[in-house]
Amino acid sequence: MNDNHFKFSNTVVGLPLLFVLFLWIIYWIQIRFDFDFYQNGIYPRDFSGLKGVLFSPFIHENLNHLYNNSIPLIVLLPALQFFYPKQSLGVICYGILFSGLITWLIGRENYHIGASGLIYVLVSFIFFKGIQTRYYRLVALSFAVILLYGGMIWYVFPDVDQNISWEGHLGGFITGFGMSLFYKSPEYAKPIVYDWQSPDFDPAQDPFMKHFDENGNFVNTEIRDVEPEEISTYFNSNVSVNYIITKSESED
Repeated sequence: MNDNHFKFSNTVVGLPLLFVLFLWIIYWIQIRFDFDFYQNGIYPRDFSGLKGVLFSPFIHENLNHLYNNSIPLIVLLPALQFFYPKQSLGVICYGILFSGLITWLIGRENYHIGASGLIYVLVSFIFFKGIQTRYYRLVALSFAVILLYGGMIWYVFPDVDQNISWEGHLGGFITGFGMSLFYKSPEYAKPIVYDWQSPDFDPAQDPFMKHFDENGNFVNTEIRDVEPEEISTYFNSNVSVNYIITKSESED
């Protein structure tokens, strides 16, 4: 696989925007019709609270909460869709599922809502997967993510802020790392290195380059004494190629 693996399409931007727009529509319905969606969040170790595993990422407490989650999603979702198109759907769906289940298991007895768990899934997956591939484009993406969102790591620890769900953040971080191990890294093709690109390449010893002077001009010479095997090696082919170059009549 080469750089053609990365292809821009309308879905790279369109799907993330639709996802974020859906979050805002849910919030508008909540405040417009005075719905209490909080009880659809994750309530740990309660069977009825399991419904929040699916619903909690779409529920937000206030406008500031929604805004702070929307900006990272607009950045991270297109990055995921562009660089990991085959894994993106699985990362989002399984990320929501497993980060929610971890929150349900370890969370405090309170309703946990918001898309921040998914954000931590994306940050964790993109960072660890890029490092694991050792492919320069994806490694650069990993460093860019850490540069932008590296400070978020502090919010996976307890007592940093009692008003946030550190359990959801930790669940998302663990889930993203786990999926980076689960999804196999794509094989990226190594760049082709030709003989003439090699540091120890000697034009004087090359069967083909012998027929050009130092200025690149063709030297019309007789090469009947050159073995066909020596000529054919230049083309890097298993098929023997025989050719004869003779002097022109004007030179005879």
